[in-house]
Amino acid sequence: MSLDITELMNLAAMAASEAILGVYRREFVAIEKADGSPVTEADQKAEAIILAHLAATGLPVLAEESVAAGHIPELGERYFVVDPLDGTKEFLKRNGEFTVNIAYCEAGRPVSGVVLAPATDAIYWGGPKGAFSGRVVEGTITDRRALRVSETAHPLRIVASRSHGHAALAELCDTLEETEDVSVGSSLKFCLLATGEAQLYPRFTPTSEWDTAAGQAVLQAAGGVVLGLDGVPLTCGHRDAQFLNAWFVAAASRELALKAVAEMVRLAG
Repeated sequence: MSLDITELMNLAAMAASEAILGVYRREFVAIEKADGSPVTEADQKAEAIILAHLAATGLPVLAEESVAAGHIPELGERYFVVDPLDGTKEFLKRNGEFTVNIAYCEAGRPVSGVVLAPATDAIYWGGPKGAFSGRVVEGTITDRRALRVSETAHPLRIVASRSHGHAALAELCDTLEETEDVSVGSSLKFCLLATGEAQLYPRFTPTSEWDTAAGQAVLQAAGGVVLGLDGVPLTCGHRDAQFLNAWFVAAASRELALKAVAEMVRLAG
């Protein structure tokens, strides 16, 4: 698609961010969804704003809160995948590590995406023309810069936590050797790889497609990859799996990703 799609996603994310911050700066209440995860009025307001922006394209939108309410569109060849507030638990903790995620997909592949962190005004976006970052100032993106992964960092920086991750995570870190942990919430993990601040993000616990699609698009545009344990890039639109991802690894290079995948398969066995 043209740059217009990316610009539209950026505008939608910025508008949603303003609504999220309006809730974040005052008292609010969280309720529990059927799956046990929390949701706030910020999630709902942000999704409504994003859906209104994207409606102009006429394309289907797979959006987290709509799916939770039972509204699942027929996706077809081209569609958007939206998480209006990724990291609701971080939002509740008020630690700033939550994002707005919007991805555009073709044939199940995330092609373009935007990840915006409302609390810090940091925005990351990527697509066929590359990956970029900037800051949102009064509704305008400033300080734009191109992004590229860093494949040769020593020690290898892994986006994970030994103390809070899956039991196999520490063993994976030990196997890869010379690693250090970088901890951050939500889809900002993908963005750390895209900016070169980390090289590997192994995921041993469940995620939904709207958690990963936008970050995957940004990382891929910066030269990285996101692979499942079958060594194939993650795709979206899997209704039969309830739009859930299996274990995956995001990495600065395919070589590093495949090395981590081989270890994750061994640990899973």
